[in-house]
Amino acid sequence: MEITALHAVGMAAAMLLVFGLGVYSGRKVHNSVDFSVSGRKAGSFLVMGTILGTLVGGASTIGTSQLAYLYGFSAWWFTLGGGIGCLIIAIFLVKPMRETRFETIPRFISSSYGITAGVMAALFVSVGMFINIMPQVFSAMALLSSMFPLDLRLAAVVTVILSVLYVVFGGAWGTGLMGFSKILLTSFCMMVGGAVALFLAGGAGNVINHFPSFPWFSLFGRGVNTDLAAAFALMVGVLSSQIYFQGVFSSRDLQAARGGALLSAVLAPAIGLGGILVGLYMRMHYPDINPAQALPLFVINHLPAWFSGIVLATLLLASIGTAAGLTLGVSTMLNRDIYLRLRPAAADRRVLLVFRLLIVLVMFMALLIVLFTSGEVLILNWSYLSLGLRGATICFPLFAAIFLKGKISPLAGTAAVIAGPVIVITGTILGLGLNPLYPGLAASFLILFIDYIGNRGKGNHFEEQE
Repeated sequence: MEITALHAVGMAAAMLLVFGLGVYSGRKVHNSVDFSVSGRKAGSFLVMGTILGTLVGGASTIGTSQLAYLYGFSAWWFTLGGGIGCLIIAIFLVKPMRETRFETIPRFISSSYGITAGVMAALFVSVGMFINIMPQVFSAMALLSSMFPLDLRLAAVVTVILSVLYVVFGGAWGTGLMGFSKILLTSFCMMVGGAVALFLAGGAGNVINHFPSFPWFSLFGRGVNTDLAAAFALMVGVLSSQIYFQGVFSSRDLQAARGGALLSAVLAPAIGLGGILVGLYMRMHYPDINPAQALPLFVINHLPAWFSGIVLATLLLASIGTAAGLTLGVSTMLNRDIYLRLRPAAADRRVLLVFRLLIVLVMFMALLIVLFTSGEVLILNWSYLSLGLRGATICFPLFAAIFLKGKISPLAGTAAVIAGPVIVITGTILGLGLNPLYPGLAASFLILFIDYIGNRGKGNHFEEQE
């Protein structure tokens, strides 16, 4: 790619806008609650910024165009599945989660099943989210190194520094404000890019005539099993990650929380649709390129230089913002569910310092892994483990705690929290052909279901643990 002065101007403008908001957000942080959940003062747009600022990363932009280049509309599951997950949160989970006044999902788990369940949930989910930080770093460093004459190692260092700056000043305030501005930029850029691609392709009719209806215009172009599994995995991922619920916890009221989740449910699929149109156009006119380069090459070759600079910066921010959001989620759980368990009398100023130190530590550990591990091997072998640890740990125990409150014993809840991820880890190590998420979820569900049936017959009702 050839970057001109006009590209650089557009990139600088977008980066200054977003990171300027991050520095400004630091002025709103006066205590650890401000840092972790925006002082519970966030409106719908900031809630949406926290959720989509993390959800919409490299996979939702570059990854969607890449998959559309290869298979067509089945690439929509990247963002459609995430949007459905946000819709489930808005309809079913916002009210019970918002009313708890907790700051983390493990705290909610602890209230139903006890401290052991909460601590184990925090550990397993933190590891799962940490694993998912690496693909975001790889995506950002690949984009940086393709735009500038940077060694991959230097690009990794720059990526991690930018990710830390994204979140370390303002915490949830920064993630929300910067996420909101990032999503505005991403939505605008991807929708404009999709419209330009459709125009250059000669309109929808020309695109439809160019490709066979299957697989290009089917949501199941890679096969029903494959694409349904992708949709399910994305929904479980949204419903099992701390940072998405952190947006709900940070809201000023129920209406703001629900509005932010609904906005996320609408915008995520719209962003994906723009990426699909770009991928199809590039397949029509550049059939021999590396599919991963479909979106960056389109931006460089077919958009005005100043605007393409803004888009390139937005793509970079998409990966950086997701890495930063995941890091905030991990640091929040480690702080609230581990550190404060060990130091319950810690002064709030020290708690806030620990928050920021944990962010730096988590990103530094990610940098070490990136520098000493092959990115392709890591993503291939560990992506299922990331999703599996989060989903198998949280999904069914969380739903049971909400909808079967007091009807699951603490012992069964704790067993479900532990058994699910242990099975996922075992399945990953053994290299089973089946996605380890499924047996992990099945084990968690069976433990809770058997306990519920047994308790219903006895009429047992279990009190809150904390």
